[in-house]
Amino acid sequence: MAQTRGDGLITALDIGSWKVSALIAERSEGGELNVLATGQRESQGVKRGYIADMPSTEKAVREAVEQAERIAGTNIEDVWVSFSAGGLVSDIASVEVELGGHRIEQEDINELLAAGRSSIDPDGRMVLHAQPTLYTLDGLRGVKKPLGLHADRLGVDIHVVAADGSPVRNLDLCVRSAHLEVKSIVASPVATGMACLSDEERELGVALVELGAGVTNVSLFAGGMLVGLTSIPFGAADITDDIASAFGTRRNHAERMKCFYGSATATPRDNHDMIEVAPISADDDSGEGTRITRAQLIAVIRQRLEHLLGEIGKALNELGFTGPVGRQVVLTGGGAELKGIADYAQGALGRAVRVGRPRGLMGLPDAHSGPGFCTLAGLVQYAASNPADLRTIVPAHQMVHRVQGSGLIERLMAAFRAGY
Repeated sequence: MAQTRGDGLITALDIGSWKVSALIAERSEGGELNVLATGQRESQGVKRGYIADMPSTEKAVREAVEQAERIAGTNIEDVWVSFSAGGLVSDIASVEVELGGHRIEQEDINELLAAGRSSIDPDGRMVLHAQPTLYTLDGLRGVKKPLGLHADRLGVDIHVVAADGSPVRNLDLCVRSAHLEVKSIVASPVATGMACLSDEERELGVALVELGAGVTNVSLFAGGMLVGLTSIPFGAADITDDIASAFGTRRNHAERMKCFYGSATATPRDNHDMIEVAPISADDDSGEGTRITRAQLIAVIRQRLEHLLGEIGKALNELGFTGPVGRQVVLTGGGAELKGIADYAQGALGRAVRVGRPRGLMGLPDAHSGPGFCTLAGLVQYAASNPADLRTIVPAHQMVHRVQGSGLIERLMAAFRAGY
């Protein structure tokens, strides 16, 4: 009989446009994260990252979690959930208090963080993260642990990630309707970055591109934190739809064609390799299929990729990802599993590109070790890190608006150009 386990249990839930995935992990006494079980169901009620059909999505959530529960032999009560729809914004709110030169006590830090509430201004968005990052002592930036030091002025940069309220509430309602408590809703780039980016990459500057089914999130990390992000309403499912439309086949067959035969790069042999295309019909056995060359399939894929990479390039420029060409782009998400995607993206973006895969979890099944499961793995790591969050101080459902002109990204990028 399944039983509820102790506090060391963490359950992650990734609700995407193509699949709903659950992962149960346990933190050992030594701090390692061990995967106990995973569960997965097709997502039928999510469009472009937004919940469009509550009953269908709730059913997929319940079945994915139940599958993981059966394998792990335990009952799950609460989950950490990712949010990847458009409308995410990342800002820095800075606040400072006068100390008069005395030694910094914990009470001073608490007062500073409480003062941060006034710097988060209501304007129709919901806070997902409000985390203190680096402290400032008398204008000296980058202090990680101010406790015990002397200062006249103590400041802190508060990293705020916010989203449109209604989609977040729909996500919360959907999970709770499946009889699960929501421990936290985590912005997908925050979780994904923990799973596939190194500390050094996050510090020196890296772009993370999550190629989801219905949405592509482009985010920029610098100075150890997420400093900017934007969403593109296209993804890997659009490639699948193009294949289905071009060759007159069902979406599920088009997806198989893309996965087994598709590629972002072409070779002369592709003109000779033939692929069977199943026709659209109510009965799979009725009607005769057609045959196409692999080159024809790749041409359709590359046409969509050219458009998508163009949009990604624009997003990177708008986020300020300029300067040294050596700075890297990391591709994740299910779309990053396409053969040759890194080479194609490297040529299109003119930058070093690698595919990010989840790391830091013991016992992760091979089937879940690809880039499409970085968010799921990152959710577990985020939960295990016990992140400090001002939502323990900021009232629940505190709203925030996008702060203009904070200049943090510009300051960080200028420092990197100078060899920081």
